[in-house]
Amino acid sequence: MITIKKMLAEFIGTAVLVIFGCGTAMTVGCDAANGGGYILTALAFGLVIVAMAYSIGNVSGCHINPAVSIGMLVSGRMNVKDFICYIIAQFLGAIAGAGVLMGIFNLAGLKDQTGALGSNGLAGGNIVATIIIEVILTFVFVIAILGVTSKVENGAVAGIVIGLTLTLVHILGIGLTGTSVNPARSFGPALFAGGESLANVWVFIVAPLVGGVLAAVVYMLLAGRTKNSEGE
Repeated sequence: MITIKKMLAEFIGTAVLVIFGCGTAMTVGCDAANGGGYILTALAFGLVIVAMAYSIGNVSGCHINPAVSIGMLVSGRMNVKDFICYIIAQFLGAIAGAGVLMGIFNLAGLKDQTGALGSNGLAGGNIVATIIIEVILTFVFVIAILGVTSKVENGAVAGIVIGLTLTLVHILGIGLTGTSVNPARSFGPALFAGGESLANVWVFIVAPLVGGVLAAVVYMLLAGRTKNSEGE
């Protein structure tokens, strides 16, 4: 029963992330000539995290991102069963969120504005560059999460810190890849957009997961060294 509640929370949180984050990108545009769109989209993604952290965080921890969940798994903060359940819920939530966006824009007569539903694209058409960028962005995001959630006393500000970090990585990443750092968030829109977005979505699944694993490994090494040095 507890797992079902966690899955429902992750489903809702990921759907909201896609609806408001990708929906904002669709509304304001995210091209180089419209820098304001970058900021608004980055803020939308960050503010969703803040809102969800303080609403579903006490239920599931508000991962709403497979890269975060795999970081938690590798660092020993969640078990394999919960990890699998979280991943399923997150992908289903992202698909539902993208479906809602498609429906809203079509009903509003803004079908031409749906574009690729805020899906991601290769940086300069280069897969290697895209992987490097997404690994780095995800690494920064996940290691910040692992750090701020490592102490219970940080609970009151954790959501704000995580939301601001997501905003930070979006400010840099939007102009390069559209910023994924979240396999589910990328898959949902790409599934509906099809074409090149769907063909390249594997990059935005693999790279964030790698970034999440690296963040967990590095954080454990740093935390371990800190602990040892304090004990000397």
